[in-house]
Amino acid sequence: MEEKKEKEDLTTPNLVLDEKDMSILRLLQENAKITVREISNLIHLSPTPVHDRIKRMEDAGVIKQYVTLVDQAKVKRGLMVICYVSLKQHSKKAGTIFIRAIQELHEVIECYNISGEFDFMLKVAVENMDAYYNFHVNKLSNIDNVGQTQSVFVMGVIKQTHKLVY
Repeated sequence: MEEKKEKEDLTTPNLVLDEKDMSILRLLQENAKITVREISNLIHLSPTPVHDRIKRMEDAGVIKQYVTLVDQAKVKRGLMVICYVSLKQHSKKAGTIFIRAIQELHEVIECYNISGEFDFMLKVAVENMDAYYNFHVNKLSNIDNVGQTQSVFVMGVIKQTHKLVY
């Protein structure tokens, strides 16, 4: 029975992270392929507790996934566009339809529900201006209930990171 209680505590959303956990997160953010043994050497903790801490953070959703960052230009997605979208109607059904449609568009790599003049901010990655025009005219504008849009073209990246723990 006590073992079951311990398991429940591991998956609690209110997981308290100590400095060793934060050190592990910093290292994994820098290199998701780092081994447990390498982490244990760097934070001066044996491999088993390091593994257990990583597993606990995975189970609690602190660590959501491991990804590979790809150079956009080298995979023909060198044009980055921030596209603001407002919907004509603001109902739960209309919003759900828009969100489902956006999730199917591979050009959209991020989508945020925002406040202000627009309802959504899309981060769109395409090969070039022709590809964006095609996306905008033939895909985005054809989604039901899309009202006004505004496109902002990224001229250069000053800072881009996925690190949340420093």
